[in-house]
Amino acid sequence: MPVLRDLFIALSEVKTFNDASKKMGLRFGAQKVVGGITTEDAVKKIKELNRDGMSVTFDNLGEFITERSEAETEKNKIIEMIRASDKAGIDAHLSVKLTQIGLNIDYDFALKNIREVMEAAKEANMFVNLDMESYPKKIETMEILDELLKEYDNVGTVIQAYLFDSPEDVLKYKDVRLRIVKGAYKEPGNIAYQSKEDIDRSFFELIKTHLTNGTGFTSIATHDHNIINKVKAFVKENNISKDKFEFQMLYGFRTDYQKELVKEGYNFCVYLPYGPDWYAYFMRRIAERPQNINLVVKSVTTNKKFQYGAGAALALLGALFVTKRNK
Repeated sequence: MPVLRDLFIALSEVKTFNDASKKMGLRFGAQKVVGGITTEDAVKKIKELNRDGMSVTFDNLGEFITERSEAETEKNKIIEMIRASDKAGIDAHLSVKLTQIGLNIDYDFALKNIREVMEAAKEANMFVNLDMESYPKKIETMEILDELLKEYDNVGTVIQAYLFDSPEDVLKYKDVRLRIVKGAYKEPGNIAYQSKEDIDRSFFELIKTHLTNGTGFTSIATHDHNIINKVKAFVKENNISKDKFEFQMLYGFRTDYQKELVKEGYNFCVYLPYGPDWYAYFMRRIAERPQNINLVVKSVTTNKKFQYGAGAALALLGALFVTKRNK
């Protein structure tokens, strides 16, 4: 499984495939985990999820942003979605990666763009979550969060359990709404736990810390039913109100379990990605769960036209796999 994970992470970083995928629409089974291409697609999907008793955090996917004009375009798309959500009266909030709106280009430029996003969100009475990326971007993300917290009370971020310094961050932001996750990037052993056991232990400790300190709302982002059951037991034992937290999962994963948690009376939020930049996100989801390669294979083998991009992607996958096996 680690070999397959590395393969799909490598595929997610191939800009040529990402560019080609934008011309295809959702393919290879991506529609199972991506909520559409357009703002209208996303709003429609959010309405469906709201009817099932779930709130939504939407993410307008954007990758490989290297030009100011690209970042401006992405910012405008996000603001468009905020306003469309407000007009539709749906239960949703925004998740955004700062690199999508210019953090890889210039810090002040990204800060200017996120302030514009925050103003639109404030007008719509919407919460904004700053998604966390790989460790080199963490310090800048936290600095921008601190700047925004001086002006806005509708912003929070993500804490990754595998990082050694996360306990300090959870206490620092005890009064801020946080999404707590295990962590999805490949970080070195000098800054992050490497074993599942250590990460799981850290994850649960961070959840307990945020639930029992301060006033911040806690989003518990996991598909792990073992962790979820431990949280259920902990909040019951400590008389913690269900209004203080929510469970959160990715769109398209464990949907029956999601509905079960809603029926049990827990707040539940679906992370809904959408947009033409779906390719890298989809590859990362397969990297996390290689069984999802079946989505790709089934889509390609039943498609009579067999697009070039699909053939190229699978050819590269095969070449990488053979290379890795022969090392």
